[in-house]
Amino acid sequence: MRILLILLCLEFAAPLFGAESQIQLKTSDQPAQTNENLKPLIPVKLAPQPNDGWIADLTARMLEQLHFLHQPLDQKISSKFLDRYIDTLDPQHIHFLQSDIADFEKYRTVLGELTRKQHDTSPAYVIFNRFMQRLDERVAYANGLLKNDQFDFTGSDRVLLVRKEQPFPKDMTEAKQFWRDRVRYEYLQEKLNKEGREEIGKLVASRPTPVAAALTWTDFHKDIVDIISHRYSRIQRTFRDWDGDEVLQAYLTALAHVYDPHSDYFDKSQLENFSIGMSLSLYGIGAVLTSEDGYCKIKELNPSGPAFKSKKFKANDRIVAVAQGTNELVDVVDMPLTKVVEMIRGPKGTDVRLTVIPADATDTSTRTTISLTRDEIKLEDQQAKAKIIEVPGDKGQTLHLGVIDLPSFYASFPLVGHERAPVKSTTVDVAKLLAKLKEQKVDGVILDLRRNGGGSLEEAINLTGLFIKEGPVVQVSDPDGKVQVDEDTDPSVAYDGPLIVLTSRFSASASEILAGALQDYGRALIVGDSSTHGKGTVQSLNQLAPFMFGHLPNLSTNDPGALGALKLTTRKFYRASGSSTQLKGVIPDIVLPSINDYLEVGESSLENPLPWDTISTAKFDKVNRVQPYLSELSKRSVNRVASEKDFAYVREDIEQVKKIMAEKSASLNEAQRLKEKEESDVRQKIRDRERKARKLVDQKAFDVTLTNGTPVVTAAKSSATNLAATAKHTANAVTLDTKQGQVNATNSLAQANLPDANKSGSGDHSEISPAALAQGIATGEGDTEDFADPDKAPAVDAHLEEAEHILVDYIALMGKIPALTVNH
Repeated sequence: MRILLILLCLEFAAPLFGAESQIQLKTSDQPAQTNENLKPLIPVKLAPQPNDGWIADLTARMLEQLHFLHQPLDQKISSKFLDRYIDTLDPQHIHFLQSDIADFEKYRTVLGELTRKQHDTSPAYVIFNRFMQRLDERVAYANGLLKNDQFDFTGSDRVLLVRKEQPFPKDMTEAKQFWRDRVRYEYLQEKLNKEGREEIGKLVASRPTPVAAALTWTDFHKDIVDIISHRYSRIQRTFRDWDGDEVLQAYLTALAHVYDPHSDYFDKSQLENFSIGMSLSLYGIGAVLTSEDGYCKIKELNPSGPAFKSKKFKANDRIVAVAQGTNELVDVVDMPLTKVVEMIRGPKGTDVRLTVIPADATDTSTRTTISLTRDEIKLEDQQAKAKIIEVPGDKGQTLHLGVIDLPSFYASFPLVGHERAPVKSTTVDVAKLLAKLKEQKVDGVILDLRRNGGGSLEEAINLTGLFIKEGPVVQVSDPDGKVQVDEDTDPSVAYDGPLIVLTSRFSASASEILAGALQDYGRALIVGDSSTHGKGTVQSLNQLAPFMFGHLPNLSTNDPGALGALKLTTRKFYRASGSSTQLKGVIPDIVLPSINDYLEVGESSLENPLPWDTISTAKFDKVNRVQPYLSELSKRSVNRVASEKDFAYVREDIEQVKKIMAEKSASLNEAQRLKEKEESDVRQKIRDRERKARKLVDQKAFDVTLTNGTPVVTAAKSSATNLAATAKHTANAVTLDTKQGQVNATNSLAQANLPDANKSGSGDHSEISPAALAQGIATGEGDTEDFADPDKAPAVDAHLEEAEHILVDYIALMGKIPALTVNH
């Protein structure tokens, strides 16, 4: 994404403030009576805020006039808008009743007119308040079940895990059946966990006599009830903490997603987070915070922050009050975490006071107030880093391979009206790492983009330039078909040796620009999943407040972020070859087996993606560093993958994943589930024993990290590997990247769409999708918690190890077959 703000003239903003005709709607927003004998919490009744209508109107006009599609907010878009917002709150169709949906039908064709002409956002709140009523009812019903149900799992019942394509419950009776199925599923999940060998062993070992060691149903029941009850309470609290800003963000993001999955509205808080994620820098105290039982708890401390340096804070301290400078302390117990974070952050050099309950306090009434001066917090753990690995070559010699891990294309991202952030550049950091790797005389480099969801378009272009002399990197087309060719104009090359780019289905946007360009030039060998994510669109970020200055009397020019911002898709990008990465992504030169290819991951799995197409190729010179060797490299890799045990395990897991994804449901029969779990455990133990029995050799490795911008080389812990000391290399154990959500539908590390909803499963915290079950297979993570199994073999990154094997072969072949430069 090119980091820019689109400036709109007054001619665009002026029409926002004319008088418009009104739409008359029935005002009743009361649901049908459910005859529930519940003791409900105080009902949530949020209402539109003073500026909501203006924010919504401006957002809608920007989408109509500036989005790539130039689609008016007509009745068709209005209808999709309604469906999208309902699905945002209730994606699994388990909360709203069909009577609720019928009540919302009055909005179907008029949301556009309400938004544009009347500046009316009341439907957002009517629907959200109804959702909260249903969520409260569900939590109360679940707690009743947990208290009274006997939870029999001897029948043949199954629970449908994915309901997003299913009808909403007909009535409360059917809704309760769905809710009961989910509670029973969660209970069985926890019961199977508790019945694991480790849990039983720990419980029996705690009993004083053999008689006491006899286990009963009640031994685990209370723990299970506490876990599930706490889970339901947590999600309920999360949504009850929503304020008008968060409701409006959900509502307007739903509208933006009707246009495409990468356009979003950010409220003020999420705009700040987006900037922090792009810049890898913020001003505050350097504490990672979490919310637990109404308390803001310190999870960890950043070594670069004032809190850590003060030596007065530690993990698990609970913050109960915050004050600015010498002002009065404000109680923050039960305050939404986002609000507490806003209070603690602030300009560099300003003071903040925190009152905490120390983690080691023996008396919970103990309070300590500490004053800190805010400073810059560097998120160095999220920037580029590298390592040097020693591996045997084809002739028995020792080769040094450099591996650069790049989690995002970050860049300085100052917001209008904010203190300018320190200069941050992915390209500068990677150039420093490459210089250090060359100084250490590495024989080849792997650039790992598997977890890289994108970021700055400009950084992607500049970083590509580190590996090529000059020429077109990416072509960008606007809605009118006008094409701009973005080139690397610097003839210098930072690294000219053997290069592999390692990708996955989670490599998106800017990652695809770089991978596609280096593939087009024949400069790097691309290795990974069957394709990258498939995001081929460019977004711009537009802060809304500057367009409203002078029109809203309560809006201060000192706070340009007060009304949030709209990130919207304005252009599509194409490779130098003319092919779009949209939907199809970048196809690697060598494809490795991956569970990712069978999960719902990538642009094609998202709603409303823009189509794939092509444009004319740009003129560039191929360096042809790959084609002369590709056939032999591919043949060797295919032979290794076919014969290696770990990739056989991957293929077995793929079959399991395909079965889970096809079934879309899970059994509630304990005996059957226990048998499946035992079979899975046995399978894993056999694998672990086989891996531990292998003859391994120690592998020397060195970490290369950036400390205050300077590359520092430190010795990494020596690790065992099964890279043989001959030309016959072996792939190692499988640990695949199957975690969903961060990269899915994002163009940058800092993407934050409805974070509170996403944390809670967007309204269904108990949802266990087939993809999540598949993740457990892929990572070897079962239902166990933190029990360390001494018999378990250490997880090894198979794709990275195979990339190392390929690079060793690549280095050997490049010494035998010269490459040619050809015109294209």
